[in-house]
Amino acid sequence: MSDDQTIATYNAQAQRYADLVSRTEPDADLQRFMDGVPAGGTVLDLGCGPGNSAAMMQKAGLAVTATDASEEMIRIARDTFGLDAKVAVFDDLDAVEAYDGIWANFSLLHAPRDDLPRHLAAIHTALRPGGLFHIGMKTGEGMQRDRLGRRYAYFTPTELRALLGQAGFAVETEREGEDKALSGEMSPFVVLTARKTAA
Repeated sequence: MSDDQTIATYNAQAQRYADLVSRTEPDADLQRFMDGVPAGGTVLDLGCGPGNSAAMMQKAGLAVTATDASEEMIRIARDTFGLDAKVAVFDDLDAVEAYDGIWANFSLLHAPRDDLPRHLAAIHTALRPGGLFHIGMKTGEGMQRDRLGRRYAYFTPTELRALLGQAGFAVETEREGEDKALSGEMSPFVVLTARKTAA
């Protein structure tokens, strides 16, 4: 279920967010993901934001589908990078074995906690056998809004590993850290990559 307040915040803060995450070279997480999918493979950037990661994946020769719930983010992705990006929410994902990789970098954390298993199931279905999934989430417990009004669902790394396993994924890598968010708050996070292993 999408959250109107969160989407409105991103629409209002889209350019500021784009400036915050702007870079021209892949970071270690994105490079690991790109190295983990076949050359020229198909990938979905699920919650692409302003599109810089999708643009780097496309530049690397991957066939990229980019979606986001924020119209302003999609406008920036199209205008800045020429991406064929479209407005969509997580529940719009209904593809079947269409992607070699799905990149959900700090996007699914805006979905309600109870909805994550359903979204992971849809991602599993959308991936081809052996497909790679990247997920970045803030760590903690429960749900709350930040200073800007964005809704967040928090999970412990243990919870995420368990949910991925239940959805038919095998975790390959895991990294924890802390970073400054758009709201100015320091937030602990976890990044995992996992392979589709079961139906």
